[in-house]
Amino acid sequence: MDYGFEDEIKKCINVLKEGGIILYPTDTVWGIGCDALNINAIEKIYTIKHRPKDKSMIVLLAEARDILNYVAIPPPDIISIIENFETPTSVIYDNVLGFPEQIVKNDGTLAIRITNDIFCKALIKRYKRPIVSTSANISGRMAPTFFKDIDKEIKDNMDYIVQYRQNDIKYRKPSRLVKINDDGILTVLRD
Repeated sequence: MDYGFEDEIKKCINVLKEGGIILYPTDTVWGIGCDALNINAIEKIYTIKHRPKDKSMIVLLAEARDILNYVAIPPPDIISIIENFETPTSVIYDNVLGFPEQIVKNDGTLAIRITNDIFCKALIKRYKRPIVSTSANISGRMAPTFFKDIDKEIKDNMDYIVQYRQNDIKYRKPSRLVKINDDGILTVLRD
């Protein structure tokens, strides 16, 4: 069945505005998402995933330049660095701005990924706020590769499940995770 891209974006935006939780396709694995600035929605995701509160989540932004709105002291040439990533890459940043403490790690860091997925990019641009992207699994279990592999418990706790790309069989893996120090030196934490 073909689900309208635009209709899916509108439905997601309505749910996010109400503090709801969505299950959606990303440039990596299927994600559980919410408004990354909504404390109550973030708390719901921790509960749904049975995730320890000391484990932060990844936030998605639509464009590399958006980093400048959310990181106080970004590494030099960060926009150029991000635009040259060849695979989906989440970068751990120090000195993040404007995010609730529930999503920021105890050491003040947060992983942010600039998405290249057309659905996610359109959703974030239209919503005009960052969204959470955490894998659609119970904490400690494997991240499901395909929609059909997502646990019923996860699906049952969503306010909206995106229909778009549910039949996709392209293999995707979790994002690469890196840290960039103040000198712009990149350390890969997960490949």
